[in-house]
Amino acid sequence: MHTVKAMKVSIAAAVTVLAASWASADLPPKNAKPLSEVAKAIEAKGYTLSEVSMDNGLWEVEAYKGSEERELKVHAETLEVLSDRPDH
Repeated sequence: MHTVKAMKVSIAAAVTVLAASWASADLPPKNAKPLSEVAKAIEAKGYTLSEVSMDNGLWEVEAYKGSEERELKVHAETLEVLSDRPDH
């Protein structure tokens, strides 16, 4: 009985830690540009946005350039495109 209770407490603690790390990884950094500015900057470069999310402090953008699906990593504060690769 004591072992089962200890396991439940350990599992609950692990879930809490994981949830907190997932949540903080998806939050924009303090000085991040708002999503509306991300969209304008990417569209100005000739992309059509499909999806935008935050991933480890970077804007992760799924977009089309013509008919090609692309995945972009964009600096959250400067909006510099750090990577641009095919999205398969």
